[in-house]
Amino acid sequence: MTNNETLQPADGRGNVELDKATLRKVFFRWYFFSQANWNYEKMQGAGYCFSMFPVLKKVYGDDDEAMHAAVANHLQFFNSSPQATPGILGINSAVESRLGSKGTEAIAGLKTGLMGPFAGVGDSLFGVVLQTVCGSLAAYQALEGSPVGCLIYLAVGFAMMAVRWTLFKIGYTQGERAVDTITEHLKPITECASVLGLTVVGAMITTVISISLSGTYVMGDLEKPIQGMLDGILPGMLPLIAVALVYMLLSRKGMTSNKVIAIVCALGLILGCTGFFA
Repeated sequence: MTNNETLQPADGRGNVELDKATLRKVFFRWYFFSQANWNYEKMQGAGYCFSMFPVLKKVYGDDDEAMHAAVANHLQFFNSSPQATPGILGINSAVESRLGSKGTEAIAGLKTGLMGPFAGVGDSLFGVVLQTVCGSLAAYQALEGSPVGCLIYLAVGFAMMAVRWTLFKIGYTQGERAVDTITEHLKPITECASVLGLTVVGAMITTVISISLSGTYVMGDLEKPIQGMLDGILPGMLPLIAVALVYMLLSRKGMTSNKVIAIVCALGLILGCTGFFA
């Protein structure tokens, strides 16, 4: 890292050193705006892209075509723990600054592959354990009329900022060290990252989407729940079919995500009222 503020962009070719001011902008943009413009289509995608924008300006400069491609790449779906994501941003900043547009596919794969594990660790450790323990202590002190409760929560907030910044620095440092390896083996790493990303997204289908049938199959004295029969053939069959239908709708000309959301909501209400779907 360097404090050189006059460093010229490399028009998407990479090998741009990022100064500390740029890295601080990335960190604090995520710290304050990670949930900005949160929506069901991209979730934290807009906040992530906004956080990465100082790096993109350094790397791509006036190369509008490369800049547009990079912005589109970072506006894709992203959802992870706000506390742990600075580690991903640090890695992303290092790879983007060194590889430029040559690392677009690798960056997308790394983001998709890392957001799941970082979400699991970050939400469990920082979002549940730390908040519950420290929040309980602070609330107990506040109920007793002691100002220590407020001080405890403020201290936890500053400590969490320090942890996020440390994760960001570690991610950036490790990302820089990994760039040479990524450059030498870009194709296999990109393919592996893509497979990992698809695996994570595929696993999310059965964990995020819940569809089940409430009917019972009857033949003579035999009675078996229809959902149990489907699970015996292929667990998560209905969520998979639902996602496939949504992708099919999105591929149609003139179809937008808002229209698809309206269709899914309408179908959910109609099928739910029939009582056949649990």
